[in-house]
Amino acid sequence: MQQWGRPVGDANGVYTDGNVSVPIIMVDTDEGITGVGLGPHVELDTIFAAIEGEDPRGVTALYDRMLRRTFKAGHAGAVFGTIGALDTALWDIKAQAAGEPLWRLLGGRDRRVPAYASGLDIGVSDEELVSLYEVYAGHGLRAAKLKGGLDIERDLHRLTLVREVLTETAHGSRPSMMLDVNEAWTRKQAVRHVCEIERTLDLTWIEEPVRRWDAEGLATVGRGIRASVASGENLTGLEQFRPLLAAGALDIVQTAAVWGVTHFLRVSALAHAHDLPVSPIGTTPVGLLHAATSVPNHLASELQDLRPPLGVSLDLHVEDGAFVLGHRPGLGVTIDEAAITAFTATGRADGVPANGPHIRPEHAGRRLLAVAHHGAAQQHRPAP
Repeated sequence: MQQWGRPVGDANGVYTDGNVSVPIIMVDTDEGITGVGLGPHVELDTIFAAIEGEDPRGVTALYDRMLRRTFKAGHAGAVFGTIGALDTALWDIKAQAAGEPLWRLLGGRDRRVPAYASGLDIGVSDEELVSLYEVYAGHGLRAAKLKGGLDIERDLHRLTLVREVLTETAHGSRPSMMLDVNEAWTRKQAVRHVCEIERTLDLTWIEEPVRRWDAEGLATVGRGIRASVASGENLTGLEQFRPLLAAGALDIVQTAAVWGVTHFLRVSALAHAHDLPVSPIGTTPVGLLHAATSVPNHLASELQDLRPPLGVSLDLHVEDGAFVLGHRPGLGVTIDEAAITAFTATGRADGVPANGPHIRPEHAGRRLLAVAHHGAAQQHRPAP
């Protein structure tokens, strides 16, 4: 469970209590090594059967074996997350068996991974927003991504507030500002809204301006604005990236932590072949941080909560605007099962909430008016 202590969410919805479940998969070996992966458990028994009894050091071959196990029904969606969690656990095992941190095993030279701040902040007040990014700035963050897409005037105002916070601590350098609208716009809305922002503020990238699979639409948006177009976190497999890259639809190629290390490495190679940078996203992207040290086209990784999920400790810290990975063998992830069990026994971890950013609103992309904001903790809904 990730306990934010405040509302978190995006244009699609908000978790008002700030509690977000974080599924954990632990894979044991007969050598006494346990690997950890964070991700869904959908079809876990079916997919685990593809790797059960196998040598976990053959992790990339086992990744393809898991994909083949889901051939008929397909591996998209949460099933791909289960594959990614198991894949990450296997990489953890392999690195532990080698007695090295994963970043070293993968060929990384520098254990510092550049980061940008991302507070999932659409549900907080302006005052809370400023306080939140002051904390990020205190850790050296000089780039920030805000959630928006429901009210462009509010988005511009909040981007300006955060830019001022980061500028105060940037010692003369200009901070990078990004906006993530989580597929809330049409193509025309995206161009119109971003151009309005760009009249007063330099936007580094706009994230998911239109639907994730709309290669022509993303390319159209990219041609109509100055900012880069970033997307890809919800694409599950290289086959979903190919049409976007062929259409010149992306400037920043993203991939989610939940899809695993092997997926990230393959997407990074594909992006590198198109001279494009990659940027991992996710609440706890520790596996992808290790992998990012080994690819030539990593740009920056998303830093959301400065605290790990309940019962999870990480061998890393944040300083001078970067994740700094540790030297513990494997991923450096330790799980306190007793703490997690005690928490779930209170009934707090009772599954996925009925409302939140995981549910696309009925009228998403079909709004003429801005959505009203009546307080930080209110669930955002489409205007009539």
